[in-house]
Amino acid sequence: MKQYAIGLYEKAMPKSMSWREMLLCAKDCGYDYVEISIDETDARLARLEWSSSQRQEMVSLMREIGLPIRSMCLSGHRKYPLGASDSSLRNKGLEIMEKAIQLADDLGIRVIQLAGYDVYYEESTAESEAFFRKNLEIAVHMAASRGILLGFETMETEFMNTVAKSMHYVSLINSPYLGVYPDSGNLTNAAKTYNSDVLEDLETGRGHIVAMHLKETVPGKFREIPFLTGHVDFPAMIAKAWALGVRRYVTELWYVGQQCWKDDIRFAHDNMAKILNQMV
Repeated sequence: MKQYAIGLYEKAMPKSMSWREMLLCAKDCGYDYVEISIDETDARLARLEWSSSQRQEMVSLMREIGLPIRSMCLSGHRKYPLGASDSSLRNKGLEIMEKAIQLADDLGIRVIQLAGYDVYYEESTAESEAFFRKNLEIAVHMAASRGILLGFETMETEFMNTVAKSMHYVSLINSPYLGVYPDSGNLTNAAKTYNSDVLEDLETGRGHIVAMHLKETVPGKFREIPFLTGHVDFPAMIAKAWALGVRRYVTELWYVGQQCWKDDIRFAHDNMAKILNQMV
């Protein structure tokens, strides 16, 4: 059995591609699985409404191609946050959570990455934090009933941009179904901002890190930076995550119209896999 798994973030590929094409692309580039995106756009939120037959077709497709979808990046809560001041938005956020867990269960997805925001398009307050904490506990109980792991993504905002901040809520909820799914790029930027040690921050999540996003950044910019052109120390971060028991990694990169998009995907896989193979 391979001692680690490396997945490909769906948004690295053109959104015009079919699921068959995306799974074949990921397989051809050496990946073990794909991470599906359920973001705040209507098109991706609509996936939560897939019929039973559509879900079964997806399972059959994964089996036919021999490459599964095994994690979900759930960022739809940016638009419908669990800590929103508007109760209708909070209720919609819980509805999205419930449907995402059901979709994960039906497709065989093991981990759902949660965006570490109480709110996004409004100001964070003591009230929004209290709503977030209350609804987070409800969400974790939902996930526990289906055996699905939830993991906080460390974000680009002050609310939850470090593992230590994520662990505050992990400790409050105190469930085996809530952990941290850190982003290497966001953590690196936070460490630069706070003049802190990113590896010491990772250590605070010992025993609770479910997977890691491998993403490149530069100071002040959090996305769309080509791999190995920024300031993320991938060898050090992977070595630390490996020492903490992390065995699932996803390369996070974006298709932004470049002609060499598949070369970029293969480059990300090959360079991250080279580091991971040294851990084995």
